[in-house]
Amino acid sequence: MPIAQFDGALAVVTGAGRGLGRATALALAERGATVVAADLDLPAAEHTAALTGDLGPAGVAYQVDVSDAAAMERFAAWVRAEHRVPDIVVNNAGILVTGPFLETGLDDWERIVGVDLWGVIHGCRLFGRQMAERVRALPVRPEPPNFGGHIVNIASAAAFAPWRGQAAYNTTKAAVVMLSESLRAELAGLRIGVTAVCPGFTATGIAQAATFVGLDEAGRRRARERAEKALRVRNYPPEKVAEHIVTAIVKNKPLVPVSAESHMARVLSRVSPGTMRMLARVPSPLR
Repeated sequence: MPIAQFDGALAVVTGAGRGLGRATALALAERGATVVAADLDLPAAEHTAALTGDLGPAGVAYQVDVSDAAAMERFAAWVRAEHRVPDIVVNNAGILVTGPFLETGLDDWERIVGVDLWGVIHGCRLFGRQMAERVRALPVRPEPPNFGGHIVNIASAAAFAPWRGQAAYNTTKAAVVMLSESLRAELAGLRIGVTAVCPGFTATGIAQAATFVGLDEAGRRRARERAEKALRVRNYPPEKVAEHIVTAIVKNKPLVPVSAESHMARVLSRVSPGTMRMLARVPSPLR
């Protein structure tokens, strides 16, 4: 039985209906947190909330589109009114759009930027403001360093690695890392931690709902099958990533490359960017 590091904590996890979001919600619940499982798919979120009750405090589900600013405003207000200011927020909801840049339409860009970037911005802005107000209302600043709250933003190894056919996805994930680094500096004085977590190829099911641009129906089916096979062969479960997320919160880490490919991409991007640009010409395995 894991140590109950988060006894009494309230955690909000977006994209909690499956994959990494569900694994993170369960890992937090197992350590004592009450989880608000948010997802566009309400039945999936409800299932996650039910599962948290088998491991720790009973969770609750909420249906929300993270790309919808007004919906996220209502969600944040509901969490505060029905529960309280959260202690942990994991901005996990994400989608994959893959294909040639010149064939990626504005609607595809708006969809992925809406979920993968604006969803993170909304979560950081709304819940970060709540955390900041709570800390400012205290007579003294909280300790240890991240006792004022912690925000985790899920990026990707793609944040470090340019890749042919993944301009849209890589752009949003790189932006999430920079947003997290900047926000961490801004909230440090309030003892609010911010972490960017960068998984590699993880068996989350993201390929099942991916958008493959520039292909006909048969081509999209083949691309989806190839992507799903690549993730199965890599066989890196979301539960392992969830453990890294838990550790990042406890240790207040700024940036967490998770798998071997994520570590390698980060190192190469810093010490040998020319090599990264050469590797970028190789088609993505998720295409």
